[in-house]
Amino acid sequence: MKIATVMLVFLSTAVTFFVSEVDASKFWDDFYVNFGDWNVDYRTADADSGNIVVNLGLDNTSGSGFRSKYPFLYGHIGMKLKLVGGNSAGTVTSYYLASVFEKWCELDFEFLGNVSGEPYILQTNVFAEGKGDREQRIYLWFDPTEDYHYYGILWNQNLILFMVDDVVIRVFHNSKDLGIPYLEYQPMYVYSSIWNGEQWATRGGTDKTDWSLQPFIASYKDFDVDSCAVHSEGNDKDDSHRCYNKLYSSWYGGADAGKLTNKQIDDLKRIQYNYVIYDYCTDAERFDETPKECSRNWPQREHTTA
Repeated sequence: MKIATVMLVFLSTAVTFFVSEVDASKFWDDFYVNFGDWNVDYRTADADSGNIVVNLGLDNTSGSGFRSKYPFLYGHIGMKLKLVGGNSAGTVTSYYLASVFEKWCELDFEFLGNVSGEPYILQTNVFAEGKGDREQRIYLWFDPTEDYHYYGILWNQNLILFMVDDVVIRVFHNSKDLGIPYLEYQPMYVYSSIWNGEQWATRGGTDKTDWSLQPFIASYKDFDVDSCAVHSEGNDKDDSHRCYNKLYSSWYGGADAGKLTNKQIDDLKRIQYNYVIYDYCTDAERFDETPKECSRNWPQREHTTA
């Protein structure tokens, strides 16, 4: 299976991704609509690249979404999104990875709608073996409704990076030594969706969805996966061994990808100081003690090498 080709170029202190065009005719070989099919439009194509554009719609009957046909274990996974413009209060546009085990794992991008003139909020979250409550919310430094922007996840044996365009906005380290479960054996499906979250999404549910503006449309394109697909049912040991072997022979499992560069650390600090509006690590009302992994959320520059 090949959704897109990713070429990695290491430039001393930075990693640059070059993503090839996606063959539109192949997209539905790897994904399927999992709900709200009447609100999904994939007949359009991006005028610049010719790549397929999938429009997911939300109306007062249903949201809509699609899912990969098989899960992936480790790798680099991303796509470009253009969010609902205007008054999008109450809407939630999401792109995430999730397993189907009882104690599931999940990595979330959730875009919380706004009233006109207010900024979108991007919420990320990490679930490891069924334990979540690791929300972080930021304001984006651009208008995500005017153009497409790239949202990606790098997942390997050492860390998980959440990326917006070329900027790392969040890191989740492997902290098994602190007794924190890590996402290391459960393959995860890729999901994208738009749905009605008016009970909580905009100012805690204060601003409701204005259905006179329906349908609300979010657009997705340039689906990019460099990972190990698991085609067997359940937690197949042969598939797991194959994916682990690929991990340790791949760029995304290599030594350079397993640590933050100085540029990435500087980006994380800039995001923390300028754009973070909520971080579970500083929520004393929710947690009597700061979660153990939080000590590693914002690493110091002198602890790493470029």
